[in-house]
Amino acid sequence: MIKQTRVSNANMMYFTEKLSRFSWPMFVPMCMILTLSIVVLYSAGGGHWRPYALSQLMKIIISFGVFFFAAFTNIKTWIKSAYVIYAIALIMIIMVTFVGHTGMGAQRWLNLGFIHIQPSELIKIALVLALARYFAWFNSVELGQFKNYLIPGLMLLVPFTLIVAQPDLGTALSLGMITVGMFYIVGANKKWFIIAAILGLMAAPAVWFGGLHDYQRGRIITFLNPDSDVQGAGYQITQAKIAFGSGGIFGKGYMQGSQSQQSFLPEKQTDFIFTMLGEEFGFIGAFSLLCIYTWIIMVLFWCAKTCRNRFGQLVCFGFMLNFFVYYFINISMVLGLLPTVGVPLPLMSFGGSSLLSLMFGFGLCQNAYIHKDHQLSAKGS
Repeated sequence: MIKQTRVSNANMMYFTEKLSRFSWPMFVPMCMILTLSIVVLYSAGGGHWRPYALSQLMKIIISFGVFFFAAFTNIKTWIKSAYVIYAIALIMIIMVTFVGHTGMGAQRWLNLGFIHIQPSELIKIALVLALARYFAWFNSVELGQFKNYLIPGLMLLVPFTLIVAQPDLGTALSLGMITVGMFYIVGANKKWFIIAAILGLMAAPAVWFGGLHDYQRGRIITFLNPDSDVQGAGYQITQAKIAFGSGGIFGKGYMQGSQSQQSFLPEKQTDFIFTMLGEEFGFIGAFSLLCIYTWIIMVLFWCAKTCRNRFGQLVCFGFMLNFFVYYFINISMVLGLLPTVGVPLPLMSFGGSSLLSLMFGFGLCQNAYIHKDHQLSAKGS
């Protein structure tokens, strides 16, 4: 009876009890990928801790603080602050438009003095949290009404438009895919997806001629015809294919990749880190990473299915979609299956914004799992 009383009220759940409910099957593969990231970044630095491995290690340590804070904070706190977190992330994206820091030809970063942060990465988790809060207490009748999707649609449209203008088409598309996935999960009418797809196709010519930059159109043309500009727009993907293919089954060996070590492979520490992994560790190394990613997806799905409260379910499902979209787009891109876009490989790529947002998301999913038996009201009590 004592244990049931504690479970019935999240405020009364002691830390030791929360720790006993901790999902180690989610935590272990996460740590495995973070460790592999340091190993590969050490190689990317030519066998030196600087400039990548040591910096990323510091970011990982900080991100673990974010993870544990998100995991062990009372779940009611995240319910009540969901819209506030979304608003803060949105304000940061708006600030980027006016005072953003430009890097690699795009204005995506916000200079906070002690750190450069990319708000477009943070909005992915903030949007999942806000949508989970919004839909958690809708009944089946309300979920079937189109008007109840107007506010969530606006919650997507505003940051989507701002992120496209930065320009960051890859992140914007990721945000759209996550939102559409959550609409499907909550039970939106399937005919709305068909209508949206038709409208999207009708708008495609206008987007192509008026919404895309020249270099973005060039990337799509190169994707359709890789040999059209091998030394220009197609250079990255051409070198990525050479590097990945040359790894064979077992790879060339740690720190022995010719393409990556001799700097033929652009952005080997960020967007193309999967290619570097494939060159040095071969098909076995790349496939092993895919297996770990699949492990995480399965655990997140299981956590969502076992949550008895709708908010926790939607947080886990939403983050699962977010995580899948991250690695699906990145890996497809470096293998030439999708046009080149700036989407990092989750938990692997060098950088802080993506890492912090992902670790915050993992913490929220841990929180949902810890409180999976807790019944929540619309006010989070």
